[in-house]
Amino acid sequence: MADKTVSADSGSTFRTLANLWPYMWPSTRADLKARVAWATVLLVAAKLILVAGPYFFKWATDALAGEGKAPPLPALLAAPLMLVIAYNVVRVTQLGFNQLRDALFARVGQHAVRQLAYRTFVHMHELSLRFHLERRTGGLSRIIERGTKGIETIVRFTMLNTVPTILEFALTAVIFAYSYGWKYVAVIAVTVWLYTWFTLRASDWRIEIRRDMNDSDTDANTKAIDSLLNFETVKYFGNERMEAERFDRSMARYETAATKIWTSLGWLNFGQGVIFGLGMTVAMCMSALEVSRGAQTVGDFVFINAMLMQLSVPLNFIGFIYREIRQGLTDIEQMFDLLDVRQEVVDAPGATPLVVEAGRVEFRDVHFAYEQNRSILKGVSFEVPAGKTVAIVGPSGAGKSTISRLLFRFYDVQKGAVLIDGQDVRDVTQESLRASIGMVPQDTVLFNDTVAYNIRYGRIDASDEDVRRAAGLAQIGPFIEGLPDGYRTMVGERGLKLSGGEKQRVAIARTILKSPPILILDEATSALDSHTEQEIQAALDLVSRGRTTIVIAHRLSTVISADEIIVLKDGSIAERGTHAALLKAGGLYASMWDRQREATEAEERLRIARENDEMGVLVRRRTEEVS
Repeated sequence: MADKTVSADSGSTFRTLANLWPYMWPSTRADLKARVAWATVLLVAAKLILVAGPYFFKWATDALAGEGKAPPLPALLAAPLMLVIAYNVVRVTQLGFNQLRDALFARVGQHAVRQLAYRTFVHMHELSLRFHLERRTGGLSRIIERGTKGIETIVRFTMLNTVPTILEFALTAVIFAYSYGWKYVAVIAVTVWLYTWFTLRASDWRIEIRRDMNDSDTDANTKAIDSLLNFETVKYFGNERMEAERFDRSMARYETAATKIWTSLGWLNFGQGVIFGLGMTVAMCMSALEVSRGAQTVGDFVFINAMLMQLSVPLNFIGFIYREIRQGLTDIEQMFDLLDVRQEVVDAPGATPLVVEAGRVEFRDVHFAYEQNRSILKGVSFEVPAGKTVAIVGPSGAGKSTISRLLFRFYDVQKGAVLIDGQDVRDVTQESLRASIGMVPQDTVLFNDTVAYNIRYGRIDASDEDVRRAAGLAQIGPFIEGLPDGYRTMVGERGLKLSGGEKQRVAIARTILKSPPILILDEATSALDSHTEQEIQAALDLVSRGRTTIVIAHRLSTVISADEIIVLKDGSIAERGTHAALLKAGGLYASMWDRQREATEAEERLRIARENDEMGVLVRRRTEEVS
């Protein structure tokens, strides 16, 4: 594959086509190269047959008018009726060759589309978390969609239209120069030059309008997808009209640009018609004068007219091909920009697979900042012994979740090191690193597929029995089996058909299925109610048993049993120790514990009061009924 890419803004169409060439002539696919070769043969044959057609028309006209010399054909074929039949047979044969050429090349073009789309998809997954946090999903999907179509356009028109057009021009020039002299060639050359110049200038103007239309289309699609993904939020606040108006404003800009596109196309087609009409008028007048002087026959007049009319088709394709290729380049320029985005986190040269023997995790003097002027971690050092559980707590913004992102190597530390069994995570392959770590996040997002698919995502080659066993250990098996479609039940977009607790159990099940030696629980129960939290916590205790576990927690009640608790504050370790030791110290952890305990007790008192109120209402109703 070509490693280098170029955007349309570079002004180098040839460089872009050079980058696409490996996809049109794939070195590893002999069958596709054979198709390109045969398509080229058919292309040349079709053009040779095409320029031969008007000769049969000329000979038939002269024979019917009793003028000119007999064609260099056998007597039977030289008959006027046979010449007319031969003219039409030639046209049909040429059409058949063109269709066969297109059919042969279809697989080559679609292969190029598939390979570039695949490369873009893989590249998107290789980019850093920072890129995806900043990128708008709706706009990204639209860019890839348009870019894929643009690739198909460029591949098809460069191979199937540009080369045939150039070949037909050359053959037409040779025929006119040989048969009628250079005056006709000069007229045709001037016409072609003016036609091409006007087409390119007008098309460049239209490209700018196309960019505005694409930007409006991307913006409208982004707003639509964002609004639909947040459907419930829109309903909560009753902002349907506002969302519709935002979308309509984007579509209004698209409407304006699209209208300009079609209007400008009308002016372009009219100008092309005027230029070609003038050139054809001059050439036909020259031929008419020659016929009146007896220097040419009526067949020559018909031949010149037929050749010019025939030439108008590829000449029109000059504008069409240029417009399509330029528009295709405009459509894929953003896709090329995506391919040009470099990976922030890459495997080091000679990186080896991570070897996990015990699963000991160490953060050694780690400094990290998402932005240069905003430090998140400032010299954090701690160790999670093999098979032990270490909890990380602290106020919001202290850097708790950053710990998990650095361990997964979504980002690289600016100073210090993150090690697993003494191996720096920057020195091992990302694939082996992430295969060794399991994650149960706070916000579990499921794929819009079946329950079984989402559990099996932890280990894609797992059997159905393995999936059911994992679901059972996550305490969700009976619930799934009670569903009408069981494990084939669709969970909906982002798992919206399941409750928060059910989604968490699915996340736990797929982590159990993955069976990693190292486990991260990133506030896995903070969004759940107390009753559900206790049930989920029991499942988490089961899955973390015997594994090196890092618990990132907001609710301190979930980390009481941790072997060590690390308290972060402003990116540094403020305290560390067991739950009992930290309470005894009376520091930050103890104050956090007291506040949460008071809040919990207040919630409990409120719950009891509500239950008492409900009980009182029930007693009064029954008393009234008895009386």
